[in-house]
Parts: sequence; C-alpha cells; structure tokens
Amino acid sequence: MGLGGCIILIAIGAILTFATDWHMQGVNLTVVGLILMAVGLIGVATFSGIARRRRVVVPPTTPVVEGEPHHHRADGYSDGYGV
Repeated sequence: MGLGGCIILIAIGAILTFATDWHMQGVNLTVVGLILMAVGLIGVATFSGIARRRRVVVPPTTPVVEGEPHHHRADGYSDGYGV
C-alpha cells in the first residue's frame, strides 16, 4: 500500500468517526473509523521510514578547474583525455 492508500484510509476513518451519524446494530462506526485512521497513520510512518532508507545520496562531482596547463607528450599526443 502506498502513501496515497494510507491517506485514503485516514480520510475514510475520519469520515466514519466524525461526519456520520449512522447507527448500525452490532457495528460501532466510530471505532471502525478510529481503527482505519490508526492503520493509515501506521502505514504513513512505515512508508516514510522505508522511503528515507531508499534515498540515494549522490557524491559531489569533481569540480572543473579552468586554467590548468594541459600536459602533452613529446610525440604530439594528448594525455588521453581528449585534450
């Protein structure tokens, strides 16, 4: 379940808990809504923890320094870097 699914669970749970006045025999919709919100919050916490571990840190690139002298061999060929 992704982040969107977790947010939908939280929204449905909040609607059942706070915005309905239905009375079903044998089912307490307030408790069902609270359970859905708790599952959604646990899912969001789990998803964010996994996403934090998956983050890839790219090492900084080596800066290009202008003005360095190019080293050429005596036979006229470059140093192998296309310069």
